[in-house]
Amino acid sequence: MWSGPPFMLPKQLFWTIVILICAYAWMRGRTEERIAATTCLLATIATHFVISPLHERYTGVETGLLLIDIAVLAAFVAIALVSSRFWPLWAAGLQLTVSMSHMLKAVDLALLPKAYAAAAVFWSYPILLIIVIGTWRTKRKVTNGLV
Repeated sequence: MWSGPPFMLPKQLFWTIVILICAYAWMRGRTEERIAATTCLLATIATHFVISPLHERYTGVETGLLLIDIAVLAAFVAIALVSSRFWPLWAAGLQLTVSMSHMLKAVDLALLPKAYAAAAVFWSYPILLIIVIGTWRTKRKVTNGLV
């Protein structure tokens, strides 16, 4: 889910992006942004412990990644349910798409590993962007006295 296979961003660049986004959310965001950023960071770390070895990766349902994705989905839905902001709905919706990728593989085991990997990983990038935009808009509202 959150670490990305080799055909996505290089791991060092992805880690740099995740850490910078988390630092920004922790420094400038409210509770919602901080929880979402922490969830992404923890999911990224957990991914490294549960992902299959490279030669088996995405050839079958990645059960460990499925569990992480469901936990992230639950966290994003919980944030969306208590938030008065709109961005958590987008994050939860995109995370639902990530979670459904595992169902697609379970339904069709012949699904190409690269297609499964792309479906499982791609949406983590827009989710991070959404957290940045949500954090930026929070800072902007507070500065303008709207919150």
